[in-house]
Amino acid sequence: MTRESESGLPIEPVYGPDALQGWDPEQKLGSPGTYPFTRGVYPTMYTGRPWTMRQYAGFGTAVESNARYKQLIANGTMGLSVAFDLPTQMGHDSDAPIASGEVGKVGVAVDSVDDMRVLFDGIPLDKVSTSMTINAPAALLLLLYQLVAEEQGVSADKLTGTIQNDVLKEYIARGTYIFPPKPSLRLIADIFKYCKAEIPKWNTISISGYHMAEAGASPAQEIAFTLADGIEYVRTAVAAGMDVDDFAPRLSFFFVARTTILEEVAKFRAARRIWARVMRDEFGAKNPKSMMLRFHTQTAGVQLTAQQPEVNLVRVAVQGLAAVLGGTQSLHTNSFDEAIALPTDKSARLALRTQQVLAYETDVTATVDPFAGSYVIEQMTDEVEAAALELMGKVEDLGGAVSAIEHGFQKNEIERNAYRIAQETDGGERVVVGVNRFQLEEEEPYEPLRVDPAIEAQQAERLAALRAARDQQAVDAALSALRKAAEGDDNVLYPMKDALRARATVGEVCNALREVWGTYVPSDAF
Repeated sequence: MTRESESGLPIEPVYGPDALQGWDPEQKLGSPGTYPFTRGVYPTMYTGRPWTMRQYAGFGTAVESNARYKQLIANGTMGLSVAFDLPTQMGHDSDAPIASGEVGKVGVAVDSVDDMRVLFDGIPLDKVSTSMTINAPAALLLLLYQLVAEEQGVSADKLTGTIQNDVLKEYIARGTYIFPPKPSLRLIADIFKYCKAEIPKWNTISISGYHMAEAGASPAQEIAFTLADGIEYVRTAVAAGMDVDDFAPRLSFFFVARTTILEEVAKFRAARRIWARVMRDEFGAKNPKSMMLRFHTQTAGVQLTAQQPEVNLVRVAVQGLAAVLGGTQSLHTNSFDEAIALPTDKSARLALRTQQVLAYETDVTATVDPFAGSYVIEQMTDEVEAAALELMGKVEDLGGAVSAIEHGFQKNEIERNAYRIAQETDGGERVVVGVNRFQLEEEEPYEPLRVDPAIEAQQAERLAALRAARDQQAVDAALSALRKAAEGDDNVLYPMKDALRARATVGEVCNALREVWGTYVPSDAF
């Protein structure tokens, strides 16, 4: 009996040479580290060193998150990944009425340079690589990081890391947008230019399919809509006067890894091949690094269950293996208790240990691209690639990613697939261990980590003290300069940095831009 993949493509019981009939291995595969990068972006991949183990963490106050980061570093993590709370992600201060009840809940609260200083206290920023999951206010958090580095005596050319900075997927799947698409894209172009001049080793954007997948996108949809967003960003930067090879090597991507190992491996291979071709043929990139699709992977949070949560340890290990076999550059493995609450210290450590077992106790790092030439993998790669290209063609027919977003195309396609998954799960056709099969009559008790609600009052007190102590005249002048730059064509990051240095808050800076650019209201909100 033929099964279907997550993308709705057939999975045959047996594959053989017929699957590769008319198949040109040189065109489709090449060698690792060479165009079209199907087999990986580096010649040696993990045989030289493993992927970057970058554990995503952040909750409560900067003090609490700083302690967690130091624990992760002590346990062997190779890069930090910062989770911000919803008010920070939406550009609101912790004492804003709209932030009530959300301060410190899904990430750390960062209101000003004071919080960022505490967040990285005792962590040398020239020695760690830091990823920040922040989108609409990405420029602000990057500048706060740079300001703290300057206080540490670390020059900007020593800083390495990534800001997610992918606002288009916020309109499609996640919802933490602030400004309308046009000024949002202008802000992203300003970030590209600023980093080229000021923070040259920084990855300026992590174009994300992860959140679309969490919202229900299939693997083919995930890479199609992510790469379509990437094309829109490249077009924006080129239209702003940048040469593609000046910024494309700093682009990165962010994908999910599901439990369906074979299709996930095929998905990553297909994405690399499509991106290499687009960058070479559409944008005329000459630098091979401009054609490399480098990506971070996170295991699938949406597949974790609150029922029998320890089973998630197995799911995460399988998902992590899929990411590694697919050639990821960095990896976050979810903690087994994340379907219930924020991870505890122990569960976060176990998640990191999962990566370390994959890296040091298995043989998957002993050879480059273990699945190359597999009949099933090569056939599935071709099929996922074809399905993704068909969807990307539909996005282009609508005028590109932004126009397709305005038509609701990506959102509708993802929601349709999410409904299909829900129906299959409810009907028992899709087995979820512990949920619709192999249940327990009574779940074992589990004590989750809880965020102290007093954090909100503490952050409000810190903000009151900050506003009382700072030079308000300097803040007002800096915000006025920011508004003027936003009204014109000047790069807004320079006056933005001046405002943040003067201890303007995240909310105040975002409000200054809201006054000029407005806020985005989705068409289906009426």
